[in-house]
Amino acid sequence: MTTAMPAASRPANSLALRRTWSRLRRRGATLENKLAAVLVLFSTGVAVLVSYFPEQTPFTSLMLPVVLGSILLGPRTLPWFVVFDMTLLTYCVSVQEEITTRTIGAAAVQFLIALVVLLTSFHRARLGVAGLRGETMFVDLRDRILDQGRLPGLPPGWVVESALHSAGGTAFAGDFIVAAETPDGRSVQIVVVDVSGKGEEAGTRALMLSGAFGGLLGALPSDDFLPAANDFLLRQRWEEGFATAVHLWLDLVTGDFEVRTAGHPPAVHRLAGSGRWSVLRTDGPVLGLIDGAEFGVEHGRLGHGDAVLLYTDGMVEEPRRDIDLGIDRMLGEAESLLRGSFTGAAERLATELGSKDDDRAVIVVHRT
Repeated sequence: MTTAMPAASRPANSLALRRTWSRLRRRGATLENKLAAVLVLFSTGVAVLVSYFPEQTPFTSLMLPVVLGSILLGPRTLPWFVVFDMTLLTYCVSVQEEITTRTIGAAAVQFLIALVVLLTSFHRARLGVAGLRGETMFVDLRDRILDQGRLPGLPPGWVVESALHSAGGTAFAGDFIVAAETPDGRSVQIVVVDVSGKGEEAGTRALMLSGAFGGLLGALPSDDFLPAANDFLLRQRWEEGFATAVHLWLDLVTGDFEVRTAGHPPAVHRLAGSGRWSVLRTDGPVLGLIDGAEFGVEHGRLGHGDAVLLYTDGMVEEPRRDIDLGIDRMLGEAESLLRGSFTGAAERLATELGSKDDDRAVIVVHRT
């Protein structure tokens, strides 16, 4: 039985969250102010040394606090600090005993560097965070995408492996994986998605969709997932808001499975008895294009030694080559690479096959 939260406690919890958020913001602002003060003192100290010892102290030392400020200070504080530092630079140049062409050139280079820092700061103002914090946010976003694709631990007798390689080896990819296991551990659902675009271009859309699809996957029956995912994408009204997907539902007790695709390359099934792979062809349009789309289903059963392979088009699609030829080549290579052992199967396939200029994702489900 679910117990409702008392009405009086909800405002109290909301107030506590607002206070916590305000405290964290004040703490971040205080730290940035301290860093700015340290950099101001450092720059002032350099200017003082240059004024008293112009021959022994290079005025180019003022570039060090500018570089540190570009890393540590936020977009609101950084422009004022750069202007302050350039004012000190002007003063330091004026106190030089001899102003030569080389002196003027060095000062001009420093002003150009400061201009680049300022332009970068204005660009960062859209994000509202400093360099290191912004990079930390992106790393966190990347980790969240990878966490969404973390496969649940399956019971004895089952092995599932995944591999995800992005175009050009970047940390962001348009391919992602989501999985959900039922509370009783009887069945599992796995989805491999390919978002339009690749690499960093599709990374933000992949992040949003991985969270949304992960929530849908754990809350809906298997036959409702792709229609719900299609409706979600239609509501976004993105200019490039389409995606393809292959969805697997697997009964971990009987080995029965269902496969559905949405404009995606078909899953393949390996029978241990014959050692052959069969293509599980199902019909379904690309997600995010057609309202009220319907998706066909292919049923099967995994016996002992059997396997199912899910993948994205980066594994089988190359310029000037038919996708069916790519699937045939992948299955031939898979039979060779996986002969005798499925350990590390997904990583081996993703490394050896597919286009290096496209995102690649592979899932191998094997019943031992």
